[in-house]
Amino acid sequence: MIDTLDITGLVLAGGRGSRMGGVDKGLQTFRGLPLALHTLMRLQMQVGVSLINANRNLAAYESFGAPVWPDANNDYAGPLAGFLTGLEHCETPWLLTVPCDTPLFPLDLASRLAQAADEQQADIAMAAAPEDDGTGQITVRAQPVFCLLRVDLLESLVRFTQAGGRKIDAWTAQHRCVTVPFDMPGDDPKAFFNANTLAELQALERTAP
Repeated sequence: MIDTLDITGLVLAGGRGSRMGGVDKGLQTFRGLPLALHTLMRLQMQVGVSLINANRNLAAYESFGAPVWPDANNDYAGPLAGFLTGLEHCETPWLLTVPCDTPLFPLDLASRLAQAADEQQADIAMAAAPEDDGTGQITVRAQPVFCLLRVDLLESLVRFTQAGGRKIDAWTAQHRCVTVPFDMPGDDPKAFFNANTLAELQALERTAP
């Protein structure tokens, strides 16, 4: 089994927050705390070490008590840039990535991804969760920003991003990747709901259990 202490957790808070009007999404309030701090505290229960990837307001993020690392480049290159930053600074065999805007992600996320990666001898374990497909039908879809990655994938990701690659699934498809569905009885159907706008964040706070 993959030990908890062998996993470094990374909060991805380096985006532009475009759909929130350009505000720093990770510093918006959810249940009285900044989103990224809420996410960090939930993550720290599941991993050995935690890091934050942020590209602005670094002092605010540093006040949360975890090391903060910005992207190597400053063009807000998306989640893969955060993955790359995390892998560069990860000192454990595995890195677990979570976005700062999904504050209710499962408390057993790390253990279930780790179990699947171990059983399947995979390089990557990716969460999947029920979502409305837009027609009212519920389908289980991959949640690619929730990934458990072997740290030795760094070189592969450097090559992929240097060649202009930006899509997570295009990169993970190059490796042995297992998808882990979080649709069991007892799983919170809102666990992977991400707040892209301030209205969605407010709605999540009102309706979350």
